[in-house]
Amino acid sequence: MSRIDRPYTGIPSFLRAPVCPDPKALDAAVAIIGVQFDEGSPFLPGSRMGPRALREHSLRFAGGLYDPATRREYLVRERAEGLIADCGDVDIAPTNVEATFANITATVAAVLARGALPVVLGGDHAITYPVFRAFPRPAHILHFDAHMDYADEADGLRYTNGHAFRHVARLDTALSLTQVGIRSLRSARRQHEDIEAGGNRVVPMPEVRRLGPAGIAALIPEGAPVYVSIDVDALDMALVPGCVSAEPDGLSYAELRDTLRAVAERHEVVGFDFVEVNPPLDVGTGATAYLGALVVIGFLGEICAQPRWQERLTHRETR
Repeated sequence: MSRIDRPYTGIPSFLRAPVCPDPKALDAAVAIIGVQFDEGSPFLPGSRMGPRALREHSLRFAGGLYDPATRREYLVRERAEGLIADCGDVDIAPTNVEATFANITATVAAVLARGALPVVLGGDHAITYPVFRAFPRPAHILHFDAHMDYADEADGLRYTNGHAFRHVARLDTALSLTQVGIRSLRSARRQHEDIEAGGNRVVPMPEVRRLGPAGIAALIPEGAPVYVSIDVDALDMALVPGCVSAEPDGLSYAELRDTLRAVAERHEVVGFDFVEVNPPLDVGTGATAYLGALVVIGFLGEICAQPRWQERLTHRETR
């Protein structure tokens, strides 16, 4: 008799994917990586528990992924053929940020060396810098957030979640930085000016709504390699009680979903992260973690539905 495996049973790997704790032994096309780091959060801790919560809520989708509105099924081949693997969590060195960041970079680099697409679950937004610096191939960065996270180094602070994209933009592999959904009054004029002085772009919420999903995707040259970083606070404050930095007037779920779909259709997504879910702050149902798992799974499903992904799988089989 086969197991029933309700969402509250078993070891919570993402979507019940096979576990591969050694990325150097990875034999999958998609690698889930947890980065349970929140030492970059200057206000309330807790996002270190995000990867576990996202995995737990992903189990609610393990029975199948079907959209009644579009009559589409997602990740059918990837799940049936074991093409998704959960590589577990990066080893965290508490209070030693440089060592932790080195571990993050090494883990992502090992996954890339195996030809897999890294899907990174945070943690706070400081992790995007050590994740992206693992990519040897240049790519555009598409950043969904309420905040620019472009703080200059001051008072001995370098690696908070407010510094990440200044570090990312300085890397030789960063072709451009486009920041979508920026709206917080806690922003700084200098950050905005520095971003634009570097040839990069901030897209505040009024412009997001004017452009629409296709217009946002079109801000990057068609077919270009893109790394996507998604802060849960890109979504409206009312949707994400389990987020310490949430802001009003954010994206609806449908706006984010449709924009990610347009990005997957237009570009080669080389990897993405999803960060800043804070389970200790969430409501009892884990609504923020559930919404986060839905965003991650939906975006991955759109990436894997593209012809370029199917070509990648064919190339993988013949190598």
